[in-house]
Amino acid sequence: LAKHPEIKALMKPDYNLIWVVVLMVLAQLTAFYLVKDLDWKWVIFWAYVFGSCISHSMTLAIHEISHNSAFGNCKAMWNRWFGIFANLPLGLPYSISFKRYHMDHHRYLGGDGIDVDIPTNFEGWFFCTRFRKFIWIVLQPFFYAIRPLCINPKPISRLEIINLLAQLAFDVAIYYLWGVKSIFYMLAGSVLGLGLHPISGHFIAEHYMFLKGHETYSYYGPLNLLTFNVGYHNEHHDFPNIPGKSLPLVKKIAAEYYDNLPQYNSWIKVLYDFVMDDTISPYSRMKRQLKGEVKQD
Repeated sequence: LAKHPEIKALMKPDYNLIWVVVLMVLAQLTAFYLVKDLDWKWVIFWAYVFGSCISHSMTLAIHEISHNSAFGNCKAMWNRWFGIFANLPLGLPYSISFKRYHMDHHRYLGGDGIDVDIPTNFEGWFFCTRFRKFIWIVLQPFFYAIRPLCINPKPISRLEIINLLAQLAFDVAIYYLWGVKSIFYMLAGSVLGLGLHPISGHFIAEHYMFLKGHETYSYYGPLNLLTFNVGYHNEHHDFPNIPGKSLPLVKKIAAEYYDNLPQYNSWIKVLYDFVMDDTISPYSRMKRQLKGEVKQD
């Protein structure tokens, strides 16, 4: 910032995010209606080909909303309510809990017992062969759901209860209106999209140390168009209050700080290398013993 103070001008909400999220929710509602009378094989096909992409993209829209990128920091609660709305087509309550744990990830990156993005000791111990690492990638959504309860359980908040009740009401309404195939499409798309899927390469690309001494990596490939530029991950951790839309400008303005860092251009290759490289496993993360006072969300 001292060298490039113009970056401060990028620290403002991205109001276009609001309309993109609304259109994504409407797209999934349309899909729920269209799949209700299809054969099961086509429900499964479209859940993976289309639903999974929208669902994973929506989780990254929720990531943006968790940083108050939709309405700004001065309207924090507007962002929380909008996150609950964005959560609806995923089928499972996620938004509010994600916000609480993700802020810890930014404050205490790699903090042992705090950052639930770090795999558990069991994951590192068991998923150590090529086949087991492949299974671990398939099961990633389950580990991301269970890991907070094992590493850093928190008391349930009022907003989490509201998130849960709103999601249950939405799911019941979809089942009542369009039946079990629409519900299956919704849930299967979320699970498949966060598991064995090209976009899921970002889970591993962001912080797994393929190169010793480099903890965070950016990805500059085309899938950033579907993921609100989450691939610009060094830039995001440097400036978490800048919306994803503006992160390419951060890289352009401060190119001397980012261009020479290790980077990726293919999330599919990241997944392949993770499975095939016997020196890489869920253990390949930086873990820190935190000192001093820890303030959690």
